[in-house]
Amino acid sequence: MFERLTERIQEAVKSLKGQGRITETNVQESLRAVRMALLEADVHVAVVKDFLEGVKTKALGQEVLKSLSPDQHFIKILYDEMARVLGEGDPRLKFPAFGPGVILLAGLQGSGKTTTAGKLAKYFAKDGHPVMLVPADVYRPAARQQLETVGKAVGVAVFQPSPGDKPLAICQKALEEARKKGIRRLILDTAGRLTVDQALMEELAQIASAIKPHESLYVADAMTGQSAMATVKAFHETVSLTGVILTKADGDARGGAILSVKSVTGLPVKFVGVGEKYDALEPFLPDRMASRILGMGDVLGLIEKAQEAVDEREAADMAERLRHSEFTLEDFRAQLKAMRKMGPLQQILGMLPGVGGAMKNVEVSDLDEKRVARTEAILNSMTPRERSHYQVIDGSRRKRIARGAGVSVSEVNQLMKQFLTMRKMMQQLKRSGLKGMMRSMGAMRK
Repeated sequence: MFERLTERIQEAVKSLKGQGRITETNVQESLRAVRMALLEADVHVAVVKDFLEGVKTKALGQEVLKSLSPDQHFIKILYDEMARVLGEGDPRLKFPAFGPGVILLAGLQGSGKTTTAGKLAKYFAKDGHPVMLVPADVYRPAARQQLETVGKAVGVAVFQPSPGDKPLAICQKALEEARKKGIRRLILDTAGRLTVDQALMEELAQIASAIKPHESLYVADAMTGQSAMATVKAFHETVSLTGVILTKADGDARGGAILSVKSVTGLPVKFVGVGEKYDALEPFLPDRMASRILGMGDVLGLIEKAQEAVDEREAADMAERLRHSEFTLEDFRAQLKAMRKMGPLQQILGMLPGVGGAMKNVEVSDLDEKRVARTEAILNSMTPRERSHYQVIDGSRRKRIARGAGVSVSEVNQLMKQFLTMRKMMQQLKRSGLKGMMRSMGAMRK
């Protein structure tokens, strides 16, 4: 999403590299480039002005730290100011200790409310909270059936309204049922419209007044850019929103919406949707988002994804086997599964510091997610004995494995070569530590 913006900002910072110190002249040149980058990203003009004034004041009001070069100092200032603009404070949702926590989702039609309701449901269910989805949209054809499909996909309950029930009655009955059944999170999927209209606003106001949701979240399509801000403000005046969820943040949007929301509306971004799957919803943390935009990665986020994807017991068992040089094809398969659970490869690479710039000329197809799937298919085509004892895989077995996976024998041979290389590196690491492994990697490049 931020590739172009990241690239332009990094170019602006590079202009300070090699400079003896930060001066008003070289800062002005860099700020001019940053300004153009932000405007191209569709960031609101007022936000751009506020951001640049903050950066300039800090850059010229401090002495360059002795441990930092001018470009390093400038990137630190950019990071601090961007985190401020993105939104300071705690973005977490707030719910009562007892009784159901009610979330009202509002927004225009097509913004992804129903899918987001499913993502939120999965997010809460993952923490052990019983969840119920409420179909409060009685206007869009098959809206209720769609929510039922979503509920089934994420494994949560969906409230069943009586025929003829109006949206307010549906929400009231759902809240009553949630209290009786011990539901901890109640998500109201309200109706959307193609544009803001009086009937929609009155209906939302009635629901908000009667139900008193703990969180009222506006779901906005990040692809719409800063033009969505006026709509957010209109909804906020009606239902007193507590935050915003931006969907499709993994698409071709330029980033203007994310950078503009907090400053323009005063509302924090609570979550961002980063993919189509129901687990592709991330809590919004301003400092981490600022780090990603500036090409500094998000190592903490990557660690959290890894912790979710990897079973602790399996990881401990694998570590013990590695200590005894027992890395097998079964371990290789487990690593691939864990990696795929962490999310799309391009998204994971984007969380590594410095990788964004290096990847700017790489097409998505070059990453070839399908290749990972084919590798996993080859491993699944092997017998448990073959995965545990790779030495038994002879020529005839490779032909059978290739047929079972629907690939060529050469692909099986390539996988075996990769596996043996990994195994050799791990054995080298065990014998001589990290330095020995790095020497091995250097030798392999020659």
